[in-house]
Amino acid sequence: MKYCLLAALCYCLHFTSFATVILQYHHVSEETPASTSIAPKQFDKHMQFLQDNNFKVIHLSTLMDAIKEKKTLPDKTVVITFDDAYIDILTQGKPILDKYGFPFTIFINPGMVGQNTSHFLSWQQLKAMADDGVIIANHGMNHDSLARTPPGMTTQAWLAKNAESLLRAEKIIEKETGQSWRYFAYPYGEFSPEVQQWVLDNNFVAFSQQSGPVGLNTDLTSIPRFPASQPYDQLSSLRDKLDSLPFNIHLEGKNQQTIFEQGESTSLSINIVVDDFEPEQLHCYISGLGRQKIQWQSEDMFTIDFNAPLPSGRVRCNCTAPSISEPGRYYWFSKPWFILKENREWYPL
Repeated sequence: MKYCLLAALCYCLHFTSFATVILQYHHVSEETPASTSIAPKQFDKHMQFLQDNNFKVIHLSTLMDAIKEKKTLPDKTVVITFDDAYIDILTQGKPILDKYGFPFTIFINPGMVGQNTSHFLSWQQLKAMADDGVIIANHGMNHDSLARTPPGMTTQAWLAKNAESLLRAEKIIEKETGQSWRYFAYPYGEFSPEVQQWVLDNNFVAFSQQSGPVGLNTDLTSIPRFPASQPYDQLSSLRDKLDSLPFNIHLEGKNQQTIFEQGESTSLSINIVVDDFEPEQLHCYISGLGRQKIQWQSEDMFTIDFNAPLPSGRVRCNCTAPSISEPGRYYWFSKPWFILKENREWYPL
């Protein structure tokens, strides 16, 4: 691993890049499931913290344009997103966001809009929000996981079916709101390399649910977002995420795979470019397994041999390292897996 010894070199490294954090919310309510909710008072505290600490909240489209055009953005930029077209986003969330003048994005399922007006937004409400500057984007027609190929169907057939549905959802959003960004948030955060290739081939950019900041080298088929609802809604936790920096990471071969049988995946190798940290200060943790031992294979690649089988379910490996050039800030990368049960069945949603 190359060391960044000169302060001028470190400054140059960061001047040519940027770090933006995308926050992910669902409900803004005290009456909805805790795991996808943040109380309105706590949500207001999040927005107040952003304002008090000079974070610049930008449109999602501003971030995407910057990455595609390889243009830098000011440091301390934030994007706010919501998944699912819940009514409380309008009744509880938007008044708070309007108070601070913060733009935001809602990823919606057209097949669910207006189905239950006490829970979901109507097209009339979404159109009014779109006219007010809210970005309305695609979350799939009916919130079906693209990664879960049903028994008896090939991956290619399942992708073809969902591709048709996803493109139809995009057309409906455009018809009803006048917007078509080709931004897509994976339902349940689940994806595979095959799904990522479809995203790339069809000129979409896709957003996942593993944590991490966004930079110029972020893969536009699995853009990370930090969940900010319970139990991750405390300001102490949010502060560290907002100050995080993106690793320049590259995965190859089997390390790109996300779906495995239990016990099938036993290690992970990561190619890494960023050199603004000490190798011995890099730490990686896997959900359910704890801290993992890191073996450096070369100056720009390390391997993790898992200390136990990955548990069934949505599993994350989070790697962090303190920055040399920006004391108090940490590089952050998250790798997701979706581990099947022993009988090759999917875990419950």
